[in-house]
Order: sequence, then C-alpha cells, then structure tokens
Amino acid sequence: MNWEQEILEIQKRNRRVEADKAWETSWARRIAIALFTYAVAAIWLALIREPNILLKAVVPVAGYVLSTLSLRTIRNVWVKFYENQSGEKK
Repeated sequence: MNWEQEILEIQKRNRRVEADKAWETSWARRIAIALFTYAVAAIWLALIREPNILLKAVVPVAGYVLSTLSLRTIRNVWVKFYENQSGEKK
C-alpha cells in the first residue's frame, strides 16, 4: 500500500471515529434512549397492572436525563481533581 492510500485510510477512519464520538454526546442519542426507556417502563408497568402507567414511566427517564446532564459537570470536577493530584506527584 502506498503512502497516499494509507493517509486516505487514516482520514477515513478518523472521520468514523469523530462521528462515533459526536453520536455518544448527541441529543439525538439521549432522546432515543429516553424514548426507549419510557416505552420499556410503560410496557413493564402495564404487564404488572400498575395504575398511572404513563406518569410512573417518567421516573426512570427523568433519572436518565438528569444523570446525563450532571455527568459532564461531575466529569469536569473529576478531571480538575485528577490534574491537581497528578501535578502534586511530579
């Protein structure tokens, strides 16, 4: 394989990796997971004959959404803590 072909393959791979990273943090992914979670929770609640299915199915979805919103903040705090710890060890 020549250099030009290798570079094109690396660029192609990089675009795929960037798209995967973008998907992992996208609102489209979060909404899809929230809708799927809501549907599964509603089906489960219907199967066990729980009253107020549609309202109660919101609870796991709300937990998921809140966790995705707070994880970025928690990650940033952790990274700062880690960087401070790493800096002290050097």
